[in-house]
Amino acid sequence: MALLKGSKLRQDFGIPSDQLKAIKNFLQGAVYCWIKNKNEEFFAARDLMGGANFDWYGTPLYWLYDKHIKKGKTEKAAIDEAGKDLGWILKSVLDEDKRTFESRDEGRANGYKWVISPVKTTPEGLS
Repeated sequence: MALLKGSKLRQDFGIPSDQLKAIKNFLQGAVYCWIKNKNEEFFAARDLMGGANFDWYGTPLYWLYDKHIKKGKTEKAAIDEAGKDLGWILKSVLDEDKRTFESRDEGRANGYKWVISPVKTTPEGLS
C-alpha cells in the first residue's frame, strides 16, 4: 500500500474499466507533475483538476461528469458528484503508486503529500 495511513478505497465508479484506466493514467501524470514542482506541499484532487484545470471537456475526466448528467442530475450536481468521484479515484491512484504518500483530512477533501525516500541507484533485482 502506497498510502501511509490505511483507509477505505472505492472500487466501483459506474464507468467502464477502460475509461477508469484512462482517468487513472491522466491523474497519475498530474500527480507526477505536482511532485516535480511542489514535492513538499500537500495536494488534493481540486488542486490538480480544479481552478485553471476546471474545464474537463476533451479529457478522460469528462466521463465522470457525463455519467452524472446521463443520470439526470443538474449541471451543478453533476460537477459536485464528478469531483467526489475524482477524489476517490485519486486516492486509489496514490494507493497503487510505487511511491509512498501520507494523507491528512482537510475538511471537505483529503490532502496528500509524497513521502520523499532515498533514491535507489540500482533497480531491484539487478546487481
